Amino acid sequence: MLAAKSDVQIDNEEVRVTEWRLAPGSATGHHTHGMDYVIVPVVAGEMTIVAPNGERSKAQLAAGKSYFRKAGVQHDVLNETSTEIVFLEIELKA
Repeated sequence: MLAAKSDVQIDNEEVRVTEWRLAPGSATGHHTHGMDYVIVPVVAGEMTIVAPNGERSKAQLAAGKSYFRKAGVQHDVLNETSTEIVFLEIELKA
């Protein structure tokens, strides 16, 4: 699996904003979110989410349709489609 590409756009005392690009066949790698965060999809698409126990689920993304998650989420995010997935991750530090 290819590595997803990330570009930190803002990193200050209040927030960190990262643009994520997942080409077809790429993944973020298993990780734990240390902060509450908001995901803002830039394009519509479908992500595969893999939980620590290996359980897989699909998440539908709609461009501009944000969602929020609390700190502590553990998962790997995969792109098993034929189109690129792009989203902004806004981590809340304060």
